[in-house]
Amino acid sequence: MENSTIRWPLALSISFIAFALFRRRRVLFRVQEKDPATSFNCAGRCVWMYALIPLAFLMTSAGYGTGVSTKSESDPRCTQVAPLNLPGVQILAVESLAAGTFAPNPQGPAIENLPAFCRVVAVIRPVPESNIRIELWLPRHGWNGRLLGTGNGGAAGGIIYRFLGFGLKRGFATVNTDLGTSPGPESAIGQPTSWIDFGQRATHEMTVTAKAIIAAFYGKPAQYTYFVGGSTGGQQALVEAQRFPEDYDGIFAGAPANNRTHLHVGFLWNWRALTETSASSLSAEQLDLVTRAVIAANAGKDGGAPGDNFLTDPRLCEFNFEVLLAPDNGPGDNNHLSAAQVVALRKIYAGPTNPRTGERIYTPPPLGSERGLSYQQNASKKPEPAFPWIIQWAFGADYEFGKFDFDHDLDALDAELAPFLNANNPDLTALHRRGGKILMYTGTADNICPFQDAINYYERVLKAQGGLDKTQEFFRFFIIPGMAHGGGGPGLNDIGHYLTLDVPQDSEHDGLHVLMRWVEEGIAPDRIIATAYKEGKPANGIRFRRPIFPYPKFPHYTGGDVNSPRSYEGVAHPRGSVLTPSERYLK
Repeated sequence: MENSTIRWPLALSISFIAFALFRRRRVLFRVQEKDPATSFNCAGRCVWMYALIPLAFLMTSAGYGTGVSTKSESDPRCTQVAPLNLPGVQILAVESLAAGTFAPNPQGPAIENLPAFCRVVAVIRPVPESNIRIELWLPRHGWNGRLLGTGNGGAAGGIIYRFLGFGLKRGFATVNTDLGTSPGPESAIGQPTSWIDFGQRATHEMTVTAKAIIAAFYGKPAQYTYFVGGSTGGQQALVEAQRFPEDYDGIFAGAPANNRTHLHVGFLWNWRALTETSASSLSAEQLDLVTRAVIAANAGKDGGAPGDNFLTDPRLCEFNFEVLLAPDNGPGDNNHLSAAQVVALRKIYAGPTNPRTGERIYTPPPLGSERGLSYQQNASKKPEPAFPWIIQWAFGADYEFGKFDFDHDLDALDAELAPFLNANNPDLTALHRRGGKILMYTGTADNICPFQDAINYYERVLKAQGGLDKTQEFFRFFIIPGMAHGGGGPGLNDIGHYLTLDVPQDSEHDGLHVLMRWVEEGIAPDRIIATAYKEGKPANGIRFRRPIFPYPKFPHYTGGDVNSPRSYEGVAHPRGSVLTPSERYLK
């Protein structure tokens, strides 16, 4: 047993040299004569370059890290994976690792307490211009017979190793992809192939490849397949449900960024409102002031408990920002807002609309999430909105965001990107017909992907599927009071969607277990016990737990201990009741 940081690359390099000298053609682990990932153009004559490929790959952020501390172990099943001939797939490396600590990326933290596993690193090129990187971690012992596909976040551009580790600890063969945008979002500017890979193709190709490798490694296919992802991962989840319903038996979709182009236009709208004049922006203290005032005016009136510092259902709440105006039209301070700041907030909470036609483009953020506007105000300290890359993909790296026209420029953006990036199709008949299940969630304090947009999508699914009862046969939607984007926030934080083992691993508290029970035993979830941590951190201990229910139900406090799940019941709230985009902005 050897330390794989030093001896594994050296041994592999020697093997490459010997094999290349003997064959002078394609070599071990199917490293091709031309590897677009490294831009080396090597025929058989370039033997020395073949030796350098594994070493170079180990040093890249998408490959092996330099801080590996677990030990390599021989496992013949890993050896069988290396020569697999899968269409469009280049297996770059296969490594058998012992149980322990593993640091796959020198820029990232080490992952501790991993079981023994086989690590497969590959690049997929469904078309020559594609460069979709994936990693698949296969438990060498104690496999639960299931595949777990995991989502990415933001513009992707790298493997999310912690998700691989969390899935592995749960016994899954776990796979992740960079969505074809490595090393970062700038690589996709003006690149339609990257848009297609990011928006729809990479996750499917990752899944097909993982299934084939699993069958080769274990000698049998996965019995069940699941996908878990939030934000961009939630977009991936809904793309799979809409476009590739055969890929997964169960889909756990969180805070979905599925209305992608219009979500980013919403960021631009908010940024413009907050930077329209030098007096429009709000300090962090002022944003906190607004949130506290909103909560004080509404908490407990929407089903929540007295003393909640978050809203249960912001749709039932109202707030007049003018009550915070400084006296005598004075400047804002930590206790008041200026007139310009009130104008900015009104514009934000009216939401983006087409200035020529008045058509709604996207939903505003929810009341009670104002603290999150601090990031959208000037996230990068540059003259650009949060998450600018979608607009840059279409209009270029040097685009002047202040000139964006929410009419004609939006049409141009949608014409360029919406067919590839947006996952707004409500027709999930194929998934329903084959018995697939979706568990979707989002938080009421999410300022990035507002829960109202998820409600709008779900309502459209209800209409397409023939009503609530028919839809809940296969698709249930849980709205989580006080959760911010994908977790955190002032309220409930965790339903197991992080894949960590912080919540009890059962079908009451852990969403993945809930989904597995629904898929494998046919028991649909009527509630989940969500967890709130002190300061949002599991290490600080549990603050309270509260049940959440399938939409349109929300938890209502009935009396007793406000921290006990027994003090709440599910009560149906009015359906819909959100600002709905025009049909042209739902494509």
